[in-house]
Amino acid sequence: MQIQILQLLEGARQATGLTVIIDVFRAFSTACYAFGYGAETIYPVGKIEEALRLKNENPGFILIGERDEKKPEGFDFGNSPSLLDSAVVNRKTLVHTTSSGTQGIANANCAEKIITGSFVNAGAIVRYIQSENPETVSLVCMGYACEYPTDEDTLCAEYIKTRLMGLPADFGKMAETIKEGTGARFFDPEKQDWSPKADFDLCLALDRFDFVLKVEKGNGLNYLRKIDV
Repeated sequence: MQIQILQLLEGARQATGLTVIIDVFRAFSTACYAFGYGAETIYPVGKIEEALRLKNENPGFILIGERDEKKPEGFDFGNSPSLLDSAVVNRKTLVHTTSSGTQGIANANCAEKIITGSFVNAGAIVRYIQSENPETVSLVCMGYACEYPTDEDTLCAEYIKTRLMGLPADFGKMAETIKEGTGARFFDPEKQDWSPKADFDLCLALDRFDFVLKVEKGNGLNYLRKIDV
């Protein structure tokens, strides 16, 4: 098994084989929590306009996402696991657009298979990859708004790679590095309305979920399918 770690949009475009699009803060952690709260499916889309179109055509859909970390106008929820209302998303279809994670899905056109990546289901990701046993695994770190690499996404990729190689990974040390680095924004008092400290803790809840989210295609749209592992 060849394992490569790639970065940002160019990495998504270069990804081949079984591809893991990683966005720890917060797209694919939020998606896991949404499924944990009973969401039926999620459509990850690249553009706000596409999300709004889908909502207009399907008034029952729930819009979640962010630009510049904040909830876009007309959306039901931002890209925050702690601010999701479990009663609202239960048994609903969600449309999700973000500055990083969903952009990676939209650009991974050479990938054979795509799953999402985060710490909250990292163990399930490892088990899924092992069961598939692909020749190539591409771990794509989407970074901050696809502009620069982040500690959380790069370390999540390294965690998955290390586990796939059968080696121990020091998650505690990784979490400390993230808190002192690109995760520090969640502790900024001025950002608590849209990037609350609770999101930091929820996104680093290692192995909270025992499923992966696989990208499938239906009716011309990508959607996420929950697969228990």
